[in-house]
Amino acid sequence: MTSLFSFLKTKGDSGNKNLVMPVLPSEIYKAATLELQDIIAPSALQITPRSLNLGDKIARTFFVISYPRYLSDNWFSPIINLDKVFDISIFVHPIETAEILKSFQKKVAEVQSQISIRESKGLVRDPMLDTAYKDLESLRDNLMQAQEKMFDVGLYITVYAENDNDLFKIENEIKSLLESKLIYLKPALFQQNEGFKSVIPLGTDLLSIHQKLNTEPLSSIFPFVSFDLTEDKGILYGVNRHNSSLILFDRFSLPNYNSITFATAGAGKSYATKLEIIRTLMFDAEVIVIDPEREYEYLAEAVGGRYFNIALSSDHHINPFDLPIPTGEETNADVLRSNIINLVGLFRIMLGGLTPEEDSIIDTAITETYALKDITADSDFRNIEPPLLSDFEVVLSGMDGSESLMQRLTKYTRGSWSSFLNQPSNVDINRKFIVFSVRDMEDELKPVAMYIVTHYIWNSIRKNIKKRLLVVDEAWWMMKSEDTASFLYSIAKRGRKYYLGLATITQDVGDFMKSPYGIPIVTNSSIQLLLKQSPATIDVLQKTFNLTDEEKYLLLEANVGEGIFFAGLKHVAIKTIASYTEDQIITSDPSQILAIKKAKEDLLTSNQK
Repeated sequence: MTSLFSFLKTKGDSGNKNLVMPVLPSEIYKAATLELQDIIAPSALQITPRSLNLGDKIARTFFVISYPRYLSDNWFSPIINLDKVFDISIFVHPIETAEILKSFQKKVAEVQSQISIRESKGLVRDPMLDTAYKDLESLRDNLMQAQEKMFDVGLYITVYAENDNDLFKIENEIKSLLESKLIYLKPALFQQNEGFKSVIPLGTDLLSIHQKLNTEPLSSIFPFVSFDLTEDKGILYGVNRHNSSLILFDRFSLPNYNSITFATAGAGKSYATKLEIIRTLMFDAEVIVIDPEREYEYLAEAVGGRYFNIALSSDHHINPFDLPIPTGEETNADVLRSNIINLVGLFRIMLGGLTPEEDSIIDTAITETYALKDITADSDFRNIEPPLLSDFEVVLSGMDGSESLMQRLTKYTRGSWSSFLNQPSNVDINRKFIVFSVRDMEDELKPVAMYIVTHYIWNSIRKNIKKRLLVVDEAWWMMKSEDTASFLYSIAKRGRKYYLGLATITQDVGDFMKSPYGIPIVTNSSIQLLLKQSPATIDVLQKTFNLTDEEKYLLLEANVGEGIFFAGLKHVAIKTIASYTEDQIITSDPSQILAIKKAKEDLLTSNQK
């Protein structure tokens, strides 16, 4: 009786192929000792000519016996990335160049002799002999010039399964993948013991079944073909589906801090975004969200943030005429000029477009409205009372050619929409996590609301530089208007200066990419996350992101939370994973939300009793 570890050390070379049992529990009890090998050893070990029985597992070892003339790069990748349980060992034994050159000289002479004999007999030349001669001569030249080296290479694979049927299926799958590349495997018949020892991490090549390979084809065997996106700092975005490594990344370490997420409805884009938010908040960063669907309210409540509901009936108001305090190299004149330009863009959205003449009238009216409150380039913006939309209406009414503008403006100043815009600002974003929801805003006013909220956030960000992340969910609302799309693009370009990362999220890829600012926003985003896509939009994304056909089908067939993660020049297949606590906070699944609400109600009822 012996343990598996003891068997590997003592019994493996004795030729004993019988059933070997580990130490019985009764014997361990009597000896009063329990060693590591007793814990990790299987319940039993049996060696047969074709496999090993390791407890309730069956293992079979194979070796490569033949390679084709050419080996393409990454040919081993499909095997490495198989979703099966197996171990691989690659043994590389260098061969002295002088020694191999001697055998080469003999081999070249043999091939040359065969060619000469065929020529003397008047036979048609043999293309295989000619090719072999050229390959040998070329390789001999490279060896003599020290451009190549020769190696004895042993490639062994041990596969594991629950039963013989599963083992047979895995064996056929691996063989099919390799034989399609003209690489052939054989099982280590009557050498399963040596094969198993050669594959486990002991560094012993007991099989010693080698093929001679020079440097170039040997390098193609290198198995780690999937990019790793693991850094020393950052947050966990997910798991690399190809090699199960963690995707740890810091967006603030890239040339710009922006990201963009494309996905169909229900593919997990908001889930992945909330996961990033909750982890970003742990690293001394502030997060601001523009939420069109009221998906972030519970998250704001859970982390102690603030939630503002922007709607016609809401108590929260933002005055678009507010002015930021100049910072850095900016002057009062720069800030005032920039704000006037942004307000012209806002009125263009509100009033359904402006003619060149109306554009000029609006520009002049805004300047005079500020002047009415004694706000000029020489004013101290910290001690001013900004005008309201009704003040602008008064100024506009006294200008020639403003009749049409006045008719369209009335609904915002005295009509049903006056409660939204014609009020002083009363929101404070002095928290680590802020959410502005526009779900209850009428669809016609959503682009206006998102423009005003984004503009207000941008002005607040410029007042005080901190590490911040601005999340714009369902950004296609902003891409519907050229002015809102242009403003979003300007934030993407200028955000880095204020330590701001912009996270743009959308499910309507078509509308987003049709905008003249769609592609520029994508190119100004160092991080891109593509989750499950629909067949209608996949071709656009494939062209935009230069996806291969394999990556295209990966996105079409992806499950919830699966996709491709781009960071700089690298990209990997990702799966977002949350802990149980994180999942309870960020889930958007209606069934889970109802279950959480019911649990809360039951807890409240029990406490009252």
